[in-house]
Amino acid sequence: MYRYSTTNLNHLVKNRKECEPGLFHLTGSDSDEKVSVEIMLHISHSMRSITISSNNGFTDLMKIKIAARHISYRTIFHTVLILAFLLPFVFILTAIVTLEGVNKCSSIDCLGRRLGPKLLGRGDDSERYLADFYTILNQVHSEEVPEDLKIPDNFKQLVSEMKINKYNAKEFALILKGMMERSERDIRESQFQELMNKHFAATSIPKGIHCLSLRLTDEYSSNAHARKQLPSPELLPLLSDNSYHHFVVFTDNILAASVVVSSVVQSSLRPEKIVFHVITDKKTYAGMHSWFALNPISPSTVEVKGVHQFDWLTRDTVPVLEAVENHDGVRNYYHGNHVAGANLNVTSPRLFASKLLARSPKYISLLNHLRIYLPELFPNLDKVIFLDDDIVIQRDLSPLWDIDLGGKVNGAVETCKGEDSWVMGKRFKIYFNFSHPLVAKSLDPEECAWAFGMNIFDLRAWRKTNIRETYHSWLKENLKSNLTLWKLGTLPPALIAFRGYIHPIDPSWHMLGLGYQNNTSIESVKKAAVIHYNGQSKPWLEIGYEHLRPFWSKYVNSSNEFVKNCHILE
Repeated sequence: MYRYSTTNLNHLVKNRKECEPGLFHLTGSDSDEKVSVEIMLHISHSMRSITISSNNGFTDLMKIKIAARHISYRTIFHTVLILAFLLPFVFILTAIVTLEGVNKCSSIDCLGRRLGPKLLGRGDDSERYLADFYTILNQVHSEEVPEDLKIPDNFKQLVSEMKINKYNAKEFALILKGMMERSERDIRESQFQELMNKHFAATSIPKGIHCLSLRLTDEYSSNAHARKQLPSPELLPLLSDNSYHHFVVFTDNILAASVVVSSVVQSSLRPEKIVFHVITDKKTYAGMHSWFALNPISPSTVEVKGVHQFDWLTRDTVPVLEAVENHDGVRNYYHGNHVAGANLNVTSPRLFASKLLARSPKYISLLNHLRIYLPELFPNLDKVIFLDDDIVIQRDLSPLWDIDLGGKVNGAVETCKGEDSWVMGKRFKIYFNFSHPLVAKSLDPEECAWAFGMNIFDLRAWRKTNIRETYHSWLKENLKSNLTLWKLGTLPPALIAFRGYIHPIDPSWHMLGLGYQNNTSIESVKKAAVIHYNGQSKPWLEIGYEHLRPFWSKYVNSSNEFVKNCHILE
């Protein structure tokens, strides 16, 4: 709050001879800022001039000269009175500029800051300096940083070199640009390195899971109970009984298979009606058989079979799969240098991550392609539900068996509709290379995609189609084109092969993205019937998302001695 006081004007005028040199004071102070301002009114002895001055550097604010003629005291009194009325306003403007400077601005302050200096003859060069600096920055933006320019390593070094070298504004801007460009390169390299490390972590086998497989395989050879027939002889007829609910899982991950089976059984209202068909590869068969033999899922039924036990499934009868695993281009793509050929300067980390996901070696596994042979694998079954090994069932799936597919083959959740555009924004243009003439001619880029992972297959309707032949045909074309039609695994050829045979089901049955979407809604996860950890961050890996892992880990049999001895999830 500014305060000001004046000397008695009448006394001043009447006693001007006593006022040497004839002063009239206007003083003000601010209690918070501890600053005072004094404005002085100087009247000459001859009464022919009046000068207004300040004690804060603003001298001679105003000077009034009076003509050399007789002036009455009344006239002088009125003149001084008018000046006394104006002085508080001059004082306020001066005080505001003095106390607050030119860097602050409010509705009242701006008036003093902008008008005050102009009235008092002061200029404000800050805006001009800023405009000049912007001009220099625009010039530097279009210039390349010289290769021989020495770039400081940190801010402290920058300040030190500025003091020593006395950089001008343009030199400073160039150095600043060089520092920022170097930081951006370092950040991008770190991001890509992180993605590479995550890719290797996702494609490796955790020590605990490898331990579990070895111990159970050893148990198969040494323990007769681990080798008992699955299912028992009296339950064999159930394997082809269409009144039961048949679930099929293809996997070489024993722990993951145990979670899928346990979650289905525990979530079912009628577990006695469930029959599981677990199909694995030859190297995992003994360990997988041991697990389910030693950990029965009664009252449900489970069958474990190895690929080697299907007599008709040979390299001779499935030549395309032989080509996929042995094709040099395929092997180089999935097992070669993942960075070679990738322009990291123009590739975004997100795009690079999706390309790494497409290079997962599982996509050339025979086990991963077996789903296209479901009608041949189960010739006596009419309908099955296919489950991936990275899913968890949280709700009874019995209603799925009552869905009328309307003559279609595949009941699946479409992935082009939903609030999350990253997970549920998938159309054909995401999976296929539409710059290729064959793709551009045959497919619609805006056609909606769908998800593997939880699918209802009508095997009777399937057997009446040429889905498998179409699948094989497009696989051959992609191999001929050196993998230029698509890059990602088994879904693209399946999207083509099942065109016209998809029956969309409600998205609440199958929630996707828990393996690559960190900000997944927990409430949505709780409501979903099936949650799918598709992506790199599987729940059994250290790179899995901690807040999503409990939905999976609660179905792990932590009391099992093999699980405990292999320190799984510890």
